[in-house]
Amino acid sequence: MNLPSRMAAVQLTGHGSYDKLVYSESVPVPVAGPGEVLIRVRAAGVNNTDINTRIGWYSSSATGGTAEAGAEMTGAPEDGDWTGGGLAFPRIQGADVCGEVVAVGDGVAKDRIGERVIVQSCLRSLSVGDFTPWLGSERDGAFAQFVAAPSADTYRVDSDLTDAELAAVPCAFGTAENLVSRAGVKAGDRVLVTGASGNVGIAAVQLARRRGAEVVAVAAEAKWDALASAGAGRCVDRGASLSAALGSGSVDVVVDVVGGPRWAELLDILKVRGRCCVSGAIAGPIVQFDLRRLYLKDLTVHGCTSQHPQVFRDLVTYLERGEIRPVISRVFPLREIAAAQQEFLSKNHVGKIVLVPPTSPD
Repeated sequence: MNLPSRMAAVQLTGHGSYDKLVYSESVPVPVAGPGEVLIRVRAAGVNNTDINTRIGWYSSSATGGTAEAGAEMTGAPEDGDWTGGGLAFPRIQGADVCGEVVAVGDGVAKDRIGERVIVQSCLRSLSVGDFTPWLGSERDGAFAQFVAAPSADTYRVDSDLTDAELAAVPCAFGTAENLVSRAGVKAGDRVLVTGASGNVGIAAVQLARRRGAEVVAVAAEAKWDALASAGAGRCVDRGASLSAALGSGSVDVVVDVVGGPRWAELLDILKVRGRCCVSGAIAGPIVQFDLRRLYLKDLTVHGCTSQHPQVFRDLVTYLERGEIRPVISRVFPLREIAAAQQEFLSKNHVGKIVLVPPTSPD
């Protein structure tokens, strides 16, 4: 197969506004190195982390939610990525990819060529000590026609789902499965999911229900029907008092991606020996935390980013069995990435926003 030398891609040129997202059709096509595969991208999902990285939200100087930080931050913070060490620019973002393997590097079987694949966003095969890089963050990602990825983190999927649906899986469902797994969610548990209409939230609703849990979803009332279809047994408006709506000590597990000023209420609604798993803070990273509730109720709080080795293998199994189904909100051409991120930040949608690169020649 003859591959082009140049491709369409969106490069993040620095921390800042949408003008830092530069679309070009003359970016060099990556080469599959040893142990890697080259993937022709068919679809790539949009995630909070793309926007958080662009605006520098991971900086210690950012104390508000994603939307507030995007409006208030004026400089380019040196610690704007989640490692705190500074991101190398330009960077092709995109933690989610669905595509086709078109070339392989040394040490990779040539029969991988032609596989329909998704890539584990949390690149476990590249872990060094306690640090695990992510696709689209520490290395170039899927907002392009081609992306190179470690073969060990690239999974063949036999599924009738569309490319857009498969591209909705890696980051959101990987994060959600890691959350419910770390929390030990089991049949009979009552699980509260905050931000339930977002990418990770709706995935967590499906995955907790798959384990036999009763799911309470927190979201705007206009989105309740979609969450009920995903498996939520009850919905609570995001503006309501959780303690008043559910009662103190009423849930076994909290899955939180919101944070913000109302976070302390999550500890109140947990039962004694309840578990809270956190993997996001879109409403703000600085919260009130009463240590007395933590220790007097014997609570366990997990912060979750690096994923357990079994998480992605399990997800592929669930997909192939038809046990989970991503929800797609809207698909944009890659060149319209700014409009896609604006739609994402509006929070008027339910499900995943996906980017599709232009068709590339063989």
